[in-house]
Amino acid sequence: MHVARTVAEFRAPRAALGGTLGLVPTMGFLHEGHRSLMRRARAECDAVAVSIFVNPTQFGPNDDFDRYPRDEPRDLAICEAEGVALVLMPPVDEVYPEGATTTVSVGPLSTVLEGAARPGHFDGVTTVVSKLFAIVQPQRAYFGQKDAQQLVVIKRMTRDLLLPVEVIGCPTVREPDGLALSSRNVYLSPEERAQALALSRGLRRAEAAWGDGVHDAEALRALVCAEIEAQPLARIDYVSLADQGSLEECRGAIARDALLSLAVRFGGTRLIDNVLLPV
Repeated sequence: MHVARTVAEFRAPRAALGGTLGLVPTMGFLHEGHRSLMRRARAECDAVAVSIFVNPTQFGPNDDFDRYPRDEPRDLAICEAEGVALVLMPPVDEVYPEGATTTVSVGPLSTVLEGAARPGHFDGVTTVVSKLFAIVQPQRAYFGQKDAQQLVVIKRMTRDLLLPVEVIGCPTVREPDGLALSSRNVYLSPEERAQALALSRGLRRAEAAWGDGVHDAEALRALVCAEIEAQPLARIDYVSLADQGSLEECRGAIARDALLSLAVRFGGTRLIDNVLLPV
């Protein structure tokens, strides 16, 4: 496994690789969800590259950039165990050289839901992902469905910029009790973590109702909200039921594939989760 800290260090071993390369972009502090992406990439590609970079431009002034969990030795051990060929671990000034002013924005898709709660977040995401695609030059890139809006935004960016990368969404990986895996879960107190299970319970209730023929947007949102609002430590940022392609909120009877997503705070920790509701 080759570990590169700079673009120059990465390019020679990348050029030596033949066949199809799959990229798993991460911010480190790797968990089973990241492992699942590496395994999918390894199954579908000739080689796998992982980027580990805590991207400052996708954090707002009140976000947790400085305290975002980091564990470089553990991350590298996981990459080694998963058969990763190349790891890119650049410092911030390698990705954003002094004087850099270029940003990438996909427009309206990035201003709703997470984008409304965290202005500028997706401009940071699309800018860094476009840079990673340029550096790594993968044929495929793998992202988790847990960050559903991010997946929609990156697919749109890749399509609009005519980038030769297939963006692949992979299922959300959960703890045995249903909590979606996230590097931020380590911030939860035992009581907060217990109450956070209401997120997946609410989504499952709505998903079951959808399967039973309940296709009214307001009724489905209400099922999720009721589950979460019963938790005294939970503070809802949003519960959304939107069109999977445009991310426009659904009203009344739903006739197209929908994305049911949410963001909820427990103390200083903000969790997101979602399910897809296909028509």
